[in-house]
Parts: sequence; C-alpha cells; structure tokens
Amino acid sequence: MTAAKAAFVHQATVAMKADGDLRALGAAVTLGLCGSWDHPPPCPLAPHHTRPERNGDAVTLRIIFATEPANEALARSRINSALRQGSLTGPDGRTSRWEFLDGGHGELDPSEAAHARRLIDS
Repeated sequence: MTAAKAAFVHQATVAMKADGDLRALGAAVTLGLCGSWDHPPPCPLAPHHTRPERNGDAVTLRIIFATEPANEALARSRINSALRQGSLTGPDGRTSRWEFLDGGHGELDPSEAAHARRLIDS
C-alpha cells in the first residue's frame, strides 16, 4: 500500500532578463519532475503547477506539487536541479536563459488549497 499524496510548496528565485520567456521556467520544472513536457497525465512523480512572478530581472517561482511524503525531497531536488541548468530550448528553438539564485520550502497559502487538492487527486 502506498502512502497518500500530500501537497507541498517549493519557492525558487532566478535572475532572468526582461526578454526571457517565463514559460521556459515552468517547462524546466516539468522536465525535471516528469522527464518530458509532453507526456500523458498524470505526472509520474509529482503533479505540479508553477507560477512565476517577475519583479525586474528577479523572478520568483511558486511551485505547488503533490507527491507521497517519502518523495518530497526527491521532487524538491529535481526542481532545483532543473532550475540550476540555467537555460532551456523550447520546441520553437528559442533558448531562454536565467541564473538560479535560491530554492527551498514554502508554505501553502489558504487560497491555494483547492488547487492543491486537485493536484493530490490527480
């Protein structure tokens, strides 16, 4: 019997020039967690949602993910590793670049509870 999934939040900060494609950051997280951004649902390790917020060249990422508690550290490690890569070339051939600054635990905001539940149930 597997343990029930729980929701977690990972926050990361990167530096990205204003012309950088914020979608590349979410795609990098998906590659890190799933191995591909083109796969059938559900995500194999951790269904997730990435929300970037830009403030000048600083981008804060808020990643909500759901996985078994025993896989939490692995998921966080994969998220940070993906962002440490510092670049991603999308299917359109465009390469976006950034600098990983920090990543770690975040707290689930009450306004995110319904979204977290959907991730757990997926």
